[in-house]
Amino acid sequence: MSNPTLQAFFLGRALATAIGEKLEEAITTGMSGVGRFDAEQRERLHQFVEEVFEQAQSSQTGLADTTADPSSGEDLQATIDNLRAEIAQVRVALQQYRSS
Repeated sequence: MSNPTLQAFFLGRALATAIGEKLEEAITTGMSGVGRFDAEQRERLHQFVEEVFEQAQSSQTGLADTTADPSSGEDLQATIDNLRAEIAQVRVALQQYRSS
């Protein structure tokens, strides 16, 4: 290999191969990191959604314990009437606030 042009060709070829391998390794590592990050974020989102559903369910259970149960003897119509009266009071207060 006394020909410098031939030496430069093989050196360039070896350099291009080595750079290609390093680039492939870097891209693979980067994509692996992105995939891992995506999986972690999906898992965190899934856990968050589960927590929200659990809180909603426990709140619903707590609300069911405090609301009128027709079988407990409390009149449902009386509860509705009370709520309507409270809404009317809030409307009056709001109108008074707006007029002042």
